[in-house]
Amino acid sequence: MNQTNIEFNKLQIPENEIDIEWANDWKNITQIFELTDKLEKLFNDLDVGYLRKLTQDSIILNLRKYIWSLKGFIIEKYGEQKLDYFEEFLNL
Repeated sequence: MNQTNIEFNKLQIPENEIDIEWANDWKNITQIFELTDKLEKLFNDLDVGYLRKLTQDSIILNLRKYIWSLKGFIIEKYGEQKLDYFEEFLNL
């Protein structure tokens, strides 16, 4: 594992598994956002009736709402883990 340090209020805190897990989860969420954009473009390229168009818009909107909730969950999850890690690291 590549050992790097993160500066946190001028303290050198070693990168840990939480950082790596967070980066992987964040990468996945970003890819899901990109796929949603691609799906929306593909939907827009279809020649469908008004009701199907509304359904497609609803699908995209619901996907985006879900992705935003995942983003919030990831921030909260790793924020709490990171605080625990900092407390342990600083022996608080």
